[in-house]
Amino acid sequence: MAARGLRLVGQSFGTLLRAKRTPVRTCGQLMCTATQQQNTPAQNSEEEKNKNQNEQSPDAYAAEKAQLEDKLKDMTDKYKRALADTENLRQRSQKLVEDAKLYGIQAFCKDLLEVADVLEKATESVPKEEIKDENPHLKNLYEGLVMTEVQMQKVFKKHGVTKLNPVNAKFDPYEHEALFHAPMEGKEPGTVALVTKVGYKLHERTLRPALVGVVKGA
Repeated sequence: MAARGLRLVGQSFGTLLRAKRTPVRTCGQLMCTATQQQNTPAQNSEEEKNKNQNEQSPDAYAAEKAQLEDKLKDMTDKYKRALADTENLRQRSQKLVEDAKLYGIQAFCKDLLEVADVLEKATESVPKEEIKDENPHLKNLYEGLVMTEVQMQKVFKKHGVTKLNPVNAKFDPYEHEALFHAPMEGKEPGTVALVTKVGYKLHERTLRPALVGVVKGA
């Protein structure tokens, strides 16, 4: 019995020694090992993908290059079109601003034309033989009307309004309105023979056409 007990003690002691010599893996080492095993397939797939890209044929590179060049050409064309549209818009806006500055007073000037007509008719209706020192009231009135008419024409000219009195000038349908056509000796057909009412222009735009009679060919 004593010998058997010694054998059991010796076996237990040997088992303890073998367990002491066997390395024990920690929890951290086990987790690292599991992570490496999980990452290995993904890394292999990425490496294989890069390898396949590096092994692309020259035809594939050429096709990709052509595709990129087409995209670049298309983007460049769109960029140029956008620049052209922006420039056209800028020019149109600038033209509108300039026209507003030039012709913003068009309606006001057109209303004043009737006033100028009245002043002109008033000065023309005064008998010249009656304008004498013996008739100071009529003379002063006439001179006042003439001065007013002259001043109004100066104001018109300052703002770009000019009178159209086209006697003997070539008929222009953009500036003249023909009331009648009649043959006249010594006059070239198509010219203005008579002006019944003067016209006016604001810069290059006709405010009111002149009412005229035009020479007709025989």
